[in-house]
Amino acid sequence: MTTSQRHLSVSGIAVEVVRKDIKNLHLGVYPPNGRVRVAAPLVVSDEAVRLAVIDKLSWIKRQRARFAAQPRQSEREMVNGESHYFLGRRYRLRVHEQEAPARVALRGVASLDLFVRPGSPTEARETVLLNWYREQLKALIPPLLDKWQAVVGVRVSAWGVKKMKTKWGSCTPSAGRIWLNLELAKKPAPCLEYIVVHELVHLLERHHSERFTALMDRHLPDWRSRRDRLNAGTLGHERWE
Repeated sequence: MTTSQRHLSVSGIAVEVVRKDIKNLHLGVYPPNGRVRVAAPLVVSDEAVRLAVIDKLSWIKRQRARFAAQPRQSEREMVNGESHYFLGRRYRLRVHEQEAPARVALRGVASLDLFVRPGSPTEARETVLLNWYREQLKALIPPLLDKWQAVVGVRVSAWGVKKMKTKWGSCTPSAGRIWLNLELAKKPAPCLEYIVVHELVHLLERHHSERFTALMDRHLPDWRSRRDRLNAGTLGHERWE
């Protein structure tokens, strides 16, 4: 359980520090902008956290540089010819205005047809597409859960899809619940499978510990390449606070 949260500045880098009832200190750098977060045991002082961050400064800077160089889409205008992604493949958007319920359909391997009512604003068009992404993801996830729950030896009590800004997935081990990022609908299928396995393993091991890594190695030996493929892909536009 989290007991305190604060921010430190270390060599000009803002560091979020969360203190928990854990044994080891964990340092992470997260997309899309290289946010630095440290999860530290309750007894670890600010000075010890500073020293841990300083020790990893070169690694932190490399990670942040990688995120900064990562390609990003401009803000989507939802107009003809615009690029959109589904399961790792790029499609060209074709907008059709008609007096009928809004829907989305794939045409071959290159076009994504968006049917909307005449005069629909950008926000309404985007909502239709996001709802379609959600439907597709919710159809893809159950077979993966059926497969991997048996392999990992766990069962989720509930799962869901939602937009998340800094995580591909999240897990609440105490409740047996996992969430998956809506953006995963745009990523290659092996990347989605990697995140499903990742979150299921978290039901056995809450932290990214040696045990967690060993479990991932056992169940999904190529998980690192899938992770790298996921994190190297084009980031969608987002209005970051």
